[in-house]
Amino acid sequence: MGKGIRKAVFPAAGLGTRFLPATKASPKEMLPIVDKPLIQYGVEEAVDCGIDQFIIITGKNKRAIEDHFDTAAELEEKLRNGGKDEMLKEITRLNKIDFAYIRQRTALGLGHAIYCARPFVGNEAFAVILSDDVIDPDFKVLKEMVEVYEKVQSPVIAIQEVPKSETNRYGIIDGELQDGVIKIKGMVEKPDPKNAPSNLAIIGRYILTPDIFDVLEKQKPGKGGEIQLTDALISLMAKRPIYGYKIKGGRYDAGDKLGYLMATVDFALKNSELADPFREFLKARFSAK
Repeated sequence: MGKGIRKAVFPAAGLGTRFLPATKASPKEMLPIVDKPLIQYGVEEAVDCGIDQFIIITGKNKRAIEDHFDTAAELEEKLRNGGKDEMLKEITRLNKIDFAYIRQRTALGLGHAIYCARPFVGNEAFAVILSDDVIDPDFKVLKEMVEVYEKVQSPVIAIQEVPKSETNRYGIIDGELQDGVIKIKGMVEKPDPKNAPSNLAIIGRYILTPDIFDVLEKQKPGKGGEIQLTDALISLMAKRPIYGYKIKGGRYDAGDKLGYLMATVDFALKNSELADPFREFLKARFSAK
């Protein structure tokens, strides 16, 4: 795969407070959209780019993630004996991928979660995927970001326009367009809308270079008392350029209840088995009102 993006890091140690009580004992990353958990959409997105090594940063009550990507011998045998070949194919399609799991003992922020992956990433560029941000498979965001990285050989961050009133929910960048990508001049973590440098928000897809680990090692806590990845990227930007790739759509903030529901509806309407009856249900529901 191009210049060797072979590894992806999935920070999955968060507490999922926006989905309580559902996430009190179950990982937020395992919430299903139609018939797949959030994290699987991200894994499949990375597999589509040729990535075959996955580092998942977990915390307490996250064992269900490990079990999900493990072999289920008894279930597979039952499906095989029952002639349910399509279902068997679906649950075994990720069996040959290598997964490593690292526990983040204390929730110290996204930057710290990524730093935990250092022993497994080593000295190579890698992808970071936040499974809260679900990307429609029709939009090849990560694949296009990897192509940008291969040209610029520097970190690439996914960027999306958001309403100005929502800038306090994101890292916000300041930058200028150069040859189809944004050369980032500055970043601010969750700025007040009155002070935001733009409405271009950092979303949950990154291609990072290994020198980010040296920065994260020395990074002091920032907003919320956490090690912020945005702060580390600001420090890294003093040493090398960082680029933004503006996505063209297809992203859902599934860590938010409304975004999760929107993703569920849109993905159900693309499901060959569900689309027609679900569409009829929605029509009947709206016409009744």
